[in-house]
Amino acid sequence: MKDLLHELKIGSVTLENNILLAPMAGVTDLPFRLLCREQGVGLVCMEMISAKAILYRNKNTESLLQIDPQEGPVSLQLFGSDPKILGEMAKRIEDRPFAVLDINMGCPVPKVVGNGEGSALMKEPKLVEEIVTAVVKAIRKPVTVKIRKGFNDTCVNAVEIARIAEASGAAAVMVHGRTREQYYAGEADWEIIARVKDGLSIPVIGNGDITDGVSAADMLRRTGCDGVMIGRAARGNPWIFRQIADYLQDGTILERPKKEEIRETILRHAKMQLACKGEYTGIREMRKHVSWYTAGMPDSARLRRSVNAVENFAQLEELVQGM
Repeated sequence: MKDLLHELKIGSVTLENNILLAPMAGVTDLPFRLLCREQGVGLVCMEMISAKAILYRNKNTESLLQIDPQEGPVSLQLFGSDPKILGEMAKRIEDRPFAVLDINMGCPVPKVVGNGEGSALMKEPKLVEEIVTAVVKAIRKPVTVKIRKGFNDTCVNAVEIARIAEASGAAAVMVHGRTREQYYAGEADWEIIARVKDGLSIPVIGNGDITDGVSAADMLRRTGCDGVMIGRAARGNPWIFRQIADYLQDGTILERPKKEEIRETILRHAKMQLACKGEYTGIREMRKHVSWYTAGMPDSARLRRSVNAVENFAQLEELVQGM
């Protein structure tokens, strides 16, 4: 088992292990990343940030760019479709304390895809080459690319896009085993991840349907990939990174935390959210996190309904203490 858990080198950056937190809009903000880092994740990935928003100095973007020294190493993810803007904005923010810059080529959201960004780039191999080349030339930090299996069933080209990324200077590629058309439905295709790994010499990180240590080990063995990236299974479950690491280390299966630890983590998370975003925004953003933390627990349906009426920390604390 031990050979499955190891350091991972991405360009000039060495991660203490090969377990990564996937970037998720509205989820992987600073407080959540800190909680995942405490649980031993090797690399935390920020919410995706628009290169054009940086260009136009959008006031909401500065908070997305916030990085805490305690969460490092950090991957900052940019999205866009203009090679010149992506390169220039990467250079503009290079002095910020992130370790790795990731280019989003996997987001399936219609608004992003409709602008020719995110997973729409999977349909444009030449543009992928231009974007990766521009960003790699612009900065000294390692550049990675997050892609999908393809855009749809008639455009399954992860191997081609990954090879282009490597040839253009990318230091690693993250592959989600679903097409854009699938979003997050159906099973992830791990075979495509294996094919990407076979075709590249840079690290390949597998993403899709990893929910625990057993599935993480299974992906590593079946695909030969260099690391695993966890997305939706980490929502309400920052402990998953410790659970996966322990399993990969020696086969230990850790139990899910007891109710008391879940309760304590919810309240810690809430305090961090409020400190970071203020009570109005912070408490409203905690509503979805509480639903995730308590999924599957007795009376969780009632709790989810109740948390949507919570408007301050005192109300949240009272609700959580009654779990």
